[in-house]
Amino acid sequence: MSCAVGLAWHDRYLGRGFVPRRASWSRYALALRSFDDAGFFRQGLAPFLAPEASEDELASVHSASYLAFLRELDARGEGLVDGRQTPAYTGMLFRAAVAVGGTVLAARLVGSGRVAHAFNPAGGLHHAHPDRASGFCILNDIAIAVRVMQRDGVRRIGILDLDAHHGDGTQAIFWSEDVLVVSIHEHGGRFFPGTGAVDETGAGAGDGFTLNLPLGRGDSDAAFLTALDAGLARVRAHRPEILLVQFGTDGHVDDPFSHLRLSDAAYSVAAERAHALAHEVCGGALVLLGGGGYAPETVARIWTRAVGTVGGFRMLARDG
Repeated sequence: MSCAVGLAWHDRYLGRGFVPRRASWSRYALALRSFDDAGFFRQGLAPFLAPEASEDELASVHSASYLAFLRELDARGEGLVDGRQTPAYTGMLFRAAVAVGGTVLAARLVGSGRVAHAFNPAGGLHHAHPDRASGFCILNDIAIAVRVMQRDGVRRIGILDLDAHHGDGTQAIFWSEDVLVVSIHEHGGRFFPGTGAVDETGAGAGDGFTLNLPLGRGDSDAAFLTALDAGLARVRAHRPEILLVQFGTDGHVDDPFSHLRLSDAAYSVAAERAHALAHEVCGGALVLLGGGGYAPETVARIWTRAVGTVGGFRMLARDG
């Protein structure tokens, strides 16, 4: 059985991004073409225009001084946002704000029941902190969407992060709150960002609401799926009203930015199990976010299978 899936989209997704590896920018166009070729738009994949996030939404997570700093760099059009690897350019703030708006839109579409599930390919910017950028992320769309949902009256929220890189910004933002943050990521040595050890579990009101399930260099499907089952068990115990999945694909064996060796099949299983759990505990309220992934053809292929899985779509021929 197929069901409606909302696709948060803005044509600005197709332009310049923050990752210096320019080839990775093509993943959005490749995915959109793949969705069309598979016949998803004929089966219930519904595009919605991602709005630019409002100043109020951005300020729910990010400091006024940091947002002013971003506006200054945007106007200047040069420099490094994080002083290390995230380049500034004119138009960057709008690009980031529509990515945030897409995640807020996806959460609201699912929360209102307009669609069963939603996907924002430009979402999952989990390295951004309240007052600084990091790891190609200048605004934390996940945290902002959580703040918006909390204002809308949602009390129990779950985040499952599958990116190869630990979501240090998201973890820090909710460290002392009862928002569940589960992360499966590569950890060890000098691997970025260096956070996400098993003993990082939250503090105060958030004690026990952070669960890190680190993987080692060279780990493949078996280790990932074991961690996935443990993470989903924690989500099940939390029984969130909505589940946000940062569906980063940079743990794939084809990806140049990690040392994990995951297959397409591992991501397909992750989509299947997250989808099933969402229906079990929160009426299917599931939002997928694109996250990292720097081998564009691989990213588009995995996203297509994930969206097809949660939507129950068949892969149709063009004349089908």
